Amino acid sequence: MAREMHMVAFNVPWPADYGGVIDMYYRLKALHDADIAVHLHCFSYGRPVAPQLESLCESVSYYRRDMSPLRHLSRRPFIVTSRDNAELRCKLLADRLPILLEGVHCCSLLEDKELFRDRCVIVRAHNIETDYYSMLAVAEHNLFRKAYLTLESKKLRRYEPLIAKADAVLAVSEADRDSLQAMGCRNVHVVPCGHPYGEVVSQLGRGDYALYHGNLSVPENEMAAINLIQNVFCGLRHRLVVAGHTPTPRLCAVAERCANVTVVDSPDDATMARLIADAQVNVLITGQPTGLKLKLLYALFAGRHCIVNSNMMVGTALDNLCTIADDAEALRKAVDGVMDIEFGPEQLKRRSEELLPYITSNAIKPLLDIIADA
Repeated sequence: MAREMHMVAFNVPWPADYGGVIDMYYRLKALHDADIAVHLHCFSYGRPVAPQLESLCESVSYYRRDMSPLRHLSRRPFIVTSRDNAELRCKLLADRLPILLEGVHCCSLLEDKELFRDRCVIVRAHNIETDYYSMLAVAEHNLFRKAYLTLESKKLRRYEPLIAKADAVLAVSEADRDSLQAMGCRNVHVVPCGHPYGEVVSQLGRGDYALYHGNLSVPENEMAAINLIQNVFCGLRHRLVVAGHTPTPRLCAVAERCANVTVVDSPDDATMARLIADAQVNVLITGQPTGLKLKLLYALFAGRHCIVNSNMMVGTALDNLCTIADDAEALRKAVDGVMDIEFGPEQLKRRSEELLPYITSNAIKPLLDIIADA
């Protein structure tokens, strides 16, 4: 049984402060807790060397991501070609350990699968990136960035089926598993996103506000927050708190026009955790039916009531734990319906039972089985 492996990360997985990095960091931690010695390889851009990773890994290596504009001229996606690294390839060829590639970003190695023919190569598919980039392009306001995202989506449509060369693929949701299988991927396992919660810690009782949280500098999240403010909460008697990284001036201006809306700018981890825990309801809407949203898991593990739209639920089995509302009128009714209802022991028990497969130490069992057979 292999008790040692390589993990190739598309970014330095510390601090664990955004979706893909959170997923990688807590999976790395769970592997360490399962006594798997991980040789971590990180592509570095905009994030410093992280000594905090040393205690979780057998070794940690860093590689510069090549951000040269010339890389955009490649037929390969920029997220891939900017991480094509000869030094990394040589290090991985020096032994016969299993290799976990985090995202299609790191999959240039699969172009040389013949070099790794005697190796177990696993891909963690963080999204169906073709769809993800296409939807980012629709939400983007900046014309140059919109053009980049559109072109990257087209390149990914040609490139992403390369994942089928992997020996196993880890999808974040059932919907993504189906999409990956349609690309020809075999041995696809659903492994929910890594996160810090080992149990449900939702507080009993009742709060006095609704919360929307996310990275507010991302156009999709900005649009979702503005939609909630203008079409749902303005005119309601209930208070809405919008919290997240770098809210845009446009979002702040919209919020200022509603007396019952407060924006919390870039809260630290402790403040965000308290906002999620103290809220009466977490309201989560998205325009992208892709992946499994980490913010949903945070809300279910640490918050009280949860109202979502259907896109947030795609490919999950968590419908029973949420109220689903897809338009402004349904959202207003849903908020009205839960603001005066206490979160009780029965709800806590039910949530704890249904979320067991989503605890990271349980979620990585398919990965541990693959490594054991390598």
